[in-house]
Amino acid sequence: MPMKSKCHQPSRIIASFFIFAALTLSSWAANLSPFDLRCDYAANPLGVDSESPRLFWKLQSNERGQGQTAYEIIVSSSLDRLATNGGDLWDSGKVESGKTVQINYAGKKLDSFAQVYWKVRVWDRHGEISESRPANWTMGVLENSDWHANWISAPDPTLPAIILRHEFTVKPGLRRALVNICGLGQYELSLNGRKVGDDFLAPGWSKYDKTCLYDTFDITSDLQRGKNAAGISLGNGMYNVIGGGRFTKFKNSFGPQKVIAQIRLEYDDGSVEFIGTEGNWRVAQSPVTFNTIYGGEDFDARLAQKDWDQAGFDDSKWSSAQLVEGPGGSLRGLSCAAPPVREFETNQPVASWTLTNGDMVFDLGQNAAHVPEISVRGPAGSSVQIFPSELTNSDGSINQGSMGAGRRGQIWCQFTKATDGTETWSPAFFYVGCRYLQVHFIPANNSGPMPELLSIGGIVVHSASPPVGDFECSDDLFNRTFEIIRWAQQNNMMSILTDCPHRERLGWLEQDHLNGPALRYDFDLAQLFTKILNDIADSQLPNGLVPTTAPEYDVFKAKNDPDHLRDLYGDSPEWSSSLILIPWQQYEFDGDLDLFRKHYESMTNYLAYLGSRATNDIVNYGMGDWYDLGPRKPGLSQLTPVALTATAFYFEDAKILSRVAGLLGRNGDARKFSGQAEEIRAAFNGKFYDPTNHFYATDSQCANAIPLVFGICDESNRAEVLNSIVLDIRAHGNAWTAGDVGYRYLLRALADGGRSDVIFEMNNQTNKPGYGMQVAKGKTSLTEAWDGGSSQDHFMLGQIQEWFFHDLAGIQNAPDGAGFDKIVIAPQIVDGIQWVRAAYHSIHGEIVSDWKSDGGKFQLRVAIPANTTAEVFVPARTAAEVSGDGQPGRKGVHFLRLENGCAVFQIESGKYQFETD
Repeated sequence: MPMKSKCHQPSRIIASFFIFAALTLSSWAANLSPFDLRCDYAANPLGVDSESPRLFWKLQSNERGQGQTAYEIIVSSSLDRLATNGGDLWDSGKVESGKTVQINYAGKKLDSFAQVYWKVRVWDRHGEISESRPANWTMGVLENSDWHANWISAPDPTLPAIILRHEFTVKPGLRRALVNICGLGQYELSLNGRKVGDDFLAPGWSKYDKTCLYDTFDITSDLQRGKNAAGISLGNGMYNVIGGGRFTKFKNSFGPQKVIAQIRLEYDDGSVEFIGTEGNWRVAQSPVTFNTIYGGEDFDARLAQKDWDQAGFDDSKWSSAQLVEGPGGSLRGLSCAAPPVREFETNQPVASWTLTNGDMVFDLGQNAAHVPEISVRGPAGSSVQIFPSELTNSDGSINQGSMGAGRRGQIWCQFTKATDGTETWSPAFFYVGCRYLQVHFIPANNSGPMPELLSIGGIVVHSASPPVGDFECSDDLFNRTFEIIRWAQQNNMMSILTDCPHRERLGWLEQDHLNGPALRYDFDLAQLFTKILNDIADSQLPNGLVPTTAPEYDVFKAKNDPDHLRDLYGDSPEWSSSLILIPWQQYEFDGDLDLFRKHYESMTNYLAYLGSRATNDIVNYGMGDWYDLGPRKPGLSQLTPVALTATAFYFEDAKILSRVAGLLGRNGDARKFSGQAEEIRAAFNGKFYDPTNHFYATDSQCANAIPLVFGICDESNRAEVLNSIVLDIRAHGNAWTAGDVGYRYLLRALADGGRSDVIFEMNNQTNKPGYGMQVAKGKTSLTEAWDGGSSQDHFMLGQIQEWFFHDLAGIQNAPDGAGFDKIVIAPQIVDGIQWVRAAYHSIHGEIVSDWKSDGGKFQLRVAIPANTTAEVFVPARTAAEVSGDGQPGRKGVHFLRLENGCAVFQIESGKYQFETD
């Protein structure tokens, strides 16, 4: 089998941009210039299957107040034509507009497989023109008739894993070669003995009876004139989840392993040839003798066939592939795909020890989504078993309890040697969240020598979604909190957002919107969330019900409720409302209306479903404020009535759908949903608000916070309700009780009410359940429970990341903006924090907020990208107190007003510094 290529990239942004001095004029373009061209959120993508892809670019300039007044997009069928401004596919002409994002291609109809080249010319505010470098995209398979291949599999569906091969001839004059491939559950493709691409666990997980994702690669450089060979290795993934005596969350299968693939050869003379998967491909059992996404992977190197994926291999003993039906889902490309999962850095052991039975245990120093990699020598036929864990027992052995293993089986991988020499191996179809690896040695025979482990490490794997934000402040506990959350986010970024990288690996939906802003400040997730929305829509039931997980693999059925089809773990408004809340957050962060257009019917159907479950506008079912801190073990809501959270989300869904309908020009729907929201609001306040005591329902933190944030609470009652929250936090010793659902809104209610001081006091301690306690216990990724228990790798409770960026640094999208085209810089200054430095690479460019407060002096340094504006809030009693760029006459700065103890300035794009004494 081909060796895996390693992508040695850093897992996070290097924080060098925090040094504001580095933001010099020389690092910005002399004139307004476009850069970072994107198509459907991706750079130079392949497999574009949108008929009218969306185009994006950013702008840079060293001049304050620069912006785009017009643009021209030129799209060509060749680089030569593009160089002469020959837009034979599309020339938009000069468009008087400052828009740089979400611009739909509007040229000639594009055919499958077409390679498209484009650039953009922009006019700045002086009328000067600048031009981007060329970019490109490659179309995918747009019509079913453009598939010149069939699904194939092995004649024996019981094989644990299969490999397939086919030889073909490339004629002289090859101009371009593409491959489209969907191998289920997971695949690795090789050409002439070398792996194609550096993706891991491809294709992305999906609801395979609705959508099957194919990948596209340009393989021109992988082919040679004359004979070539293609090899495909298949594994199970989420497509075929088996038990096999090891741990598994569930058992479910969409069918045996299968693949559909086609190679398209385009020659200089204009001729085209397809090599597709058919019955003439050959198939054999893989040396992967066991694989399940939950339980592990075994590889017997003695079964590996040398050069099986190279031309000239004798496959006469192999079987002919069998034509089969696909799993039922439509084949889709980039429009439904997440960024690929890739291998990044390798964590080496920081400590090791030997147990009394001879097993060795290695501490990788970091809990992460790991693929174990070993190098071993010793007798042929001897084996090494690798048992991962997050925790260890008192005797130093691994403990898989936090990963769900135990009565449901253990998790391990096994490698069996083929030779007496040194061999290196890592699983192709398995990863696991872990920190520790316990290695057990098995001789080739009972009295034979043991194999010898030469090296071991954990390859970190996660989505290639790029990091876009970083944060640092004077409080080390907050910095360490930021890090453990960042690791938990990253460890769960696959082709879906998993809840944990070991026990469940399911796409639980509440975390996607509750952590949505926190995640988006940290990573560019527009493409991943677009894929998640497709998964949710695919999983929606005909009656409008949206399951709590998507893709829905593990079905939580209601035994005695055929009308609703799911129990409370499978149908809960706080989870299922992601169908509406995720697109709204994507509009706020990226100015994206496409998700509204594509999923509008699904969104309205879900609101109608909630209405069918309501009695007098009150919805009363679901999990509520999951994992709140009550008297019992964390789980279902203990402190807040389920009806309160469920009905609040019913209101929020109707309110947002009213705004969505307005943005789409559906004014009748906008009025209808607005009226519905007001009816729900009135019913909610009538049932839950206590006008005597000025709190909601049980007076829990969650119960009071959500009505404040959603705008359910009457304006005249807001101060009293906020005060009730503060009193409850003080009564608990500056601690919170809110859980998975309530905590984000607790933070938002306090910050929006100007009480970030309370947030600081809650979180700047280590002796109560929370981030500080986890850091004090040495956790290296955020845990599932506030006290550091249960799973050791959940991003579920990481909502404070939003507060770090949105409130401490003050980087905000303006209320009337979308995609940070209009920005607010409004840092909340908190006693106990002397400085904050943060940067967020928005869809329009980098935004920086860097402040320090020292002995009564305050300094704020700000940078906002070209083509944007911002309002900057500087703590001051009068505008005259503000020096630096707050002085009159400074270019790009205009004093607006005094508000809430701040002087508010309007600034145009550029870098600024404000000071007060």
